[in-house]
Amino acid sequence: MRILVTGATGVVGTEVSARLAAVRHTRVARRAPDASVVRWDIGAAPPPAALSGHWDVIVHAAASTRWTLGREEAFAANVGPLRAVLALADRDTHLVHLSTAYVGGVRAPEDLRGAEFEGFRNGYEWSKAVCEDIVAREHPGPLTVIRPPLIVGRRDTGAIARFSGPYTLLQALVSGLAAVVVGDPGGWAEIGPVDEVAGAVADAALSEPPSAPRTEVIAAGAGSLRLGELLDVVCGTLDECRAAHGAAPVPRPPVVATETWNRFFLPLAERYLSPFQHQAVRLLAMFQSYTSMAAPFEPTRAVRDPAAVMATAVRHWAARRPRLALARPTPWTLLAGQNS
Repeated sequence: MRILVTGATGVVGTEVSARLAAVRHTRVARRAPDASVVRWDIGAAPPPAALSGHWDVIVHAAASTRWTLGREEAFAANVGPLRAVLALADRDTHLVHLSTAYVGGVRAPEDLRGAEFEGFRNGYEWSKAVCEDIVAREHPGPLTVIRPPLIVGRRDTGAIARFSGPYTLLQALVSGLAAVVVGDPGGWAEIGPVDEVAGAVADAALSEPPSAPRTEVIAAGAGSLRLGELLDVVCGTLDECRAAHGAAPVPRPPVVATETWNRFFLPLAERYLSPFQHQAVRLLAMFQSYTSMAAPFEPTRAVRDPAAVMATAVRHWAARRPRLALARPTPWTLLAGQNS
């Protein structure tokens, strides 16, 4: 069996490669750390000669997951590379495509970004929806789509190749940038450990190709955390880590409803925010719709006990980023001298 894994040095790709260690496979990434990884700037350069010939399985895990991507950026970062990968596949190639659970689900009106993203929350999500449509229409062979939620570290150790996405919230809490959390305290917040996401990908790659397109949704469903519960777990675990080193607890920020924040608080406070605070508000706003879903996903592979998963992820982050984890939060101060 000949297997190709794109994005092999990324968060999910690293775990997938570890799962496939006993099976001959070729790893591809834009930045190759050593000779064991084939360097390919997917979508911007022709494929290297090493990638020619028939592939039994292509695991496409390469993607830019930044929530701040504009439409053109997102298209170039995710849609272009997908088309380049599809050019390597044929009707006998099983394509295992990594997407995101957030291409589905219910989107509240305040999540919509107008014509730019056609109702999706951000450029990343929009581009993954476009990619799903493309693979469904254009790939002639077997297809498995894997849809994970927000990804955190391994269930057993919390280890992860890169701290991104949900980890931004941890840094914001310990630094004091998260003066408030905007969202619905009772809204659903779906997370999944990276090893279970990678397990679904590897299982698909090594199993009999499906006779019809198949979609796997990795989520806790009705067992997922609510936003208020997620904050309790994160703040409580951070406080445990900090107490062990004599640091004071992290102030738990209040939760402000999205509509109230956008309509009242932000317009009043915005003129007094520094450029850095403006940037922090914009970044944290990306979490609003992800932590306040009106309904959980319906999983095909259920994530059990997400609270324990999140706590383990926080402990690992704190151990790897001790200076950040033990920092003294700096309260927000408004700029003086502004006209009211």
